[in-house]
Amino acid sequence: MTDTDKTLETMVAGRSRGLALSAIKEMSILSSKVPGAASLAWGLPSFPTPEPIRAAVARALESDPKIGMYALPGGLPELTEAAAREHERRTGLRVDPDRNVMISAGNMEGMQVLFQAILDPGDEVIVTDPGFVSHISQIRFSGGVPVYWKMDEAKGWELDIDSLPGLIGPRTKAIVLVNPSNPTGAILSEETLRAAATIARDRGLLIVLDDPYSPFVYDGGAGFFNLASVPEFADHLAYLFTFSKAYAMSGWRAAYMVVPEALRDQIVKVHDLSMICTPRISQVAALAALENGPGHMDGFRATLDRRRKLICERLDRVGHVFDYVRPKGAYYVFPRLLQARDDVAFAHDLLREARVTVTPGSAFGPSGAGHVRMAYCVEDDVINRAFDRIEAQFGA
Repeated sequence: MTDTDKTLETMVAGRSRGLALSAIKEMSILSSKVPGAASLAWGLPSFPTPEPIRAAVARALESDPKIGMYALPGGLPELTEAAAREHERRTGLRVDPDRNVMISAGNMEGMQVLFQAILDPGDEVIVTDPGFVSHISQIRFSGGVPVYWKMDEAKGWELDIDSLPGLIGPRTKAIVLVNPSNPTGAILSEETLRAAATIARDRGLLIVLDDPYSPFVYDGGAGFFNLASVPEFADHLAYLFTFSKAYAMSGWRAAYMVVPEALRDQIVKVHDLSMICTPRISQVAALAALENGPGHMDGFRATLDRRRKLICERLDRVGHVFDYVRPKGAYYVFPRLLQARDDVAFAHDLLREARVTVTPGSAFGPSGAGHVRMAYCVEDDVINRAFDRIEAQFGA
């Protein structure tokens, strides 16, 4: 390390120096350097953005002189209005597009500006364990402290509601839920969700419902319940819906937030400081998505369900390597390792020796140790190639 490097290193803020790159991205970057790797690491849907959305943007590029300009920080009025209508369609609850809705650059940016708006240094946020790795990092980067609410693998990755009150302290601000779950693919029960929201409301806490995956529930949607549909919790719930997964728009970076009125303007201020506005072209795409409707969704869901069955069939053939809970939603499975204890070493060895990429489970919280996350949103042949190599590595 040169003297200049050492000097520059001292300039880096402690919160940044202590921030690790997401294990999902780390494994994806490593995978990109291995020719022919079969990657199950990144939750990136293989579907192209539906043609009507792309066509609407193409028309706007030709006809809209404002397509490359700023939008107001809260979002294009026509999009916030459409998002309010969509929220009512999905939940039955009517919200005010000017007082409750903000357009964010994906749920990742939405979560970041929300945390920055509500957290003072040392404030606590309860997250499921295992839970989405980036939420944990976002909380820490915003000065907060993640508090882990353990999921029970033996009960299909359900949460123990009786343990929740003991996790709440004087600095607790919020509880973050993802349903269906990332990384487990579990669907939280209506009983658990209602009980958690009741506790949050009674303690003056915010429930943060990050929703990338609710369109992807299988077996007829049995057991799925959208907590955002309950009027009595609306004043204590922030709901974030992203277009990334449901509309195959991950690169467009567009989402909408429905939040209590008292929070909306605070979040908009932070969003403005972060990026002024969600790119107008992405908002045009999001508006086209809502206007075109979810007609493509059945096809997406059917494809993912087929891949879910495929990856479970392939996992069953290597039952001496992995044990797993069958996922009910999203597009992840979170198998437990039977031949290794160190999930990080296992993931790196699997990539190096078998050219198969998975994400170490310990990145998703303490209860993720000894597991790996596999994403089955990739093409069927990638799943088969990955497991052909796993069988060759460990025997069938």
